[in-house]
Amino acid sequence: MLPKPRHPRLTKTFETEKEAKLFAKEKLDEGLVVTAGTLNPHTPKQIIPSSAVSIWLGSTLDQTADRSNSRSD
Repeated sequence: MLPKPRHPRLTKTFETEKEAKLFAKEKLDEGLVVTAGTLNPHTPKQIIPSSAVSIWLGSTLDQTADRSNSRSD
């Protein structure tokens, strides 16, 4: 099986952080290395290195799960 072709760098912008997190999760699930961050002039500036992306994604996933669990009670 041939390895997937790689993009040396692919930048994509999103209207919301939720959209960015969904995209990042898709790319992680594909086995790609993902980094994220805000673009100028957005403040406060945020940079998420690849080593912290799973934590960044987990915060949203945990909040979504909490909301789902509280609705089913």
